[in-house]
Amino acid sequence: MSYARPFTAVHFPLFARMKAAGMDFVELLVPEEGELDPAEAGRAAADAGLGVVLAARVNLSRDLASDDEASRAAGVAYLKRCADVARAMGARIVGGPLYGAPLVFAGRAPSPIDEDARARRVARVSDGLNEAGSHAAEHGVVLAVEPLNRFETDFCNTGRQACELVETPGNPGLGVMLDTFHMNMEEDDLPRAIRAAGDRLVHFQANENHRGFLGTGHLDWPAICRALADIGYRGPITLEPFRRTDNRLSVPLAQWRPPTEDEDADLAQSANLLRGALHAAFGGAA
Repeated sequence: MSYARPFTAVHFPLFARMKAAGMDFVELLVPEEGELDPAEAGRAAADAGLGVVLAARVNLSRDLASDDEASRAAGVAYLKRCADVARAMGARIVGGPLYGAPLVFAGRAPSPIDEDARARRVARVSDGLNEAGSHAAEHGVVLAVEPLNRFETDFCNTGRQACELVETPGNPGLGVMLDTFHMNMEEDDLPRAIRAAGDRLVHFQANENHRGFLGTGHLDWPAICRALADIGYRGPITLEPFRRTDNRLSVPLAQWRPPTEDEDADLAQSANLLRGALHAAFGGAA
């Protein structure tokens, strides 16, 4: 859940609220230069009893998929910096659409691509991930590739594609991240996609079909948690509900914005629902 953006040292007291709501870790955006001191943030989270997972921010100026060499090189450099920040912050995972190729949120529409151009694009991304992943592995960090829905990227939309992407380099610094919000749009069967990811899955985001609090949508959490149990998943699980309390026309739902009311109880209830489903799926061992 988004509390503040950008997240700065002023917001460190929020870590105690997150812990009180039943969270075990916080997912932070990789800070831009000068936005946040990584080591200081990591210590503040640890003092509150929270671990840290990071989310990368790609754009058209740092894009592994770009045919502009400067943008591609900047994308590799950015992912290496993400790994450096993670190490300084005490985080092990940096996730997101690391391959680049952003669509609507970067202000561009998808366009047809011929086979030769597609192959070159895949090769650029694969080479860039391999280089950045090797750097990450040296620092004990894993870069987690997240497939997004078709409206947010035209490069990687399914778990199968993400697995293919991280297997191509065969790099220990690369893994897969799945988000049930995107999966709900693109996967034929969510539990089957989780099982297919297997031990490549290093980060999981549990989000309702409409990104509301868990239990307010139509996703089958017991079945999803059974799939996680089947692959022995023990990694982090993030909740990132969007605000859904303003139902006026022309208020964008696809927008991170700070809360206008205390939602800690709703967040705690979501965590309890998920913990209950995981407890049952893992036979009481979760």
